Amino acid sequence: MTVVPSISVIVLTLNEERNITRCLRSVGWADEVIVVDSFSTDRTRELAAGLGAKVIEHEYDSDLKQRERGFRIATGEWLLVLDADEEVSRELGGEISRVLSEASGTDGYAIPRLMNFHGRWIRHGGWYPGHTFRLFRKDRVIVEDAAVHGGYTVRGNRGTLANPVYHYSYDSISHYISKMNDYTSLQVVNILRDRPAFTPGPAKLFLSPISHFLRNYLTRRGFRDGLPGFLLAVLDAVYSIALYGKTWEERTRPAGVRPPTDMDAIRAMKKRIAH
Repeated sequence: MTVVPSISVIVLTLNEERNITRCLRSVGWADEVIVVDSFSTDRTRELAAGLGAKVIEHEYDSDLKQRERGFRIATGEWLLVLDADEEVSRELGGEISRVLSEASGTDGYAIPRLMNFHGRWIRHGGWYPGHTFRLFRKDRVIVEDAAVHGGYTVRGNRGTLANPVYHYSYDSISHYISKMNDYTSLQVVNILRDRPAFTPGPAKLFLSPISHFLRNYLTRRGFRDGLPGFLLAVLDAVYSIALYGKTWEERTRPAGVRPPTDMDAIRAMKKRIAH
């Protein structure tokens, strides 16, 4: 008889009542679900507990540190990391059960992520498959820290799953722009840390947005996703100029608008993103 290793799902929340039910119902097959909440003021904790999740609370001090709190109390041999605005597809749930039961020697898996934008699944323009490393053995995980877009790897073998996690990231263009403003500011922190001598010049500020649009809309065939694909390509170009413009501003105008360089500012941004 094949024994499937136990699995714990870790979900971070802050005012996610519009998403948390869909997310947690999609992992009802898991042995354990842990929600790490940053003191939500809506019904997130109530809804999560009602669906059987173990809910813990801690003031936000980074995505990775919050998830590690979930890791420490998790009892599963494997960990699956989800965002509250994600949903595990039925096919992915079955695939996870299968690969864990095979005992193949793989220590972690990247998972494709399929985004929904304006009611349409976006399969082109660089958005899909958008593999993200989310499933791994608890005793093999290594944290890769960053102010934004930090992640994980493992000591050992990595694999890739075929079926997607669904991502309901942006409710509207306004929502995208709001997140973009905060994420680019957070990402400047990474640039300042990792590339201390870098200052984007006029060529970078002018050519990078054009390059992003052409690559995503034409080379990566964003046009196949219709008008949403066009809008996403344009918004990605705007993201690029916002990121490098803020970096230039920080390098050249110390008295200007600054990126979040302390945890209070980052917490404030996370609260805005959550809304």
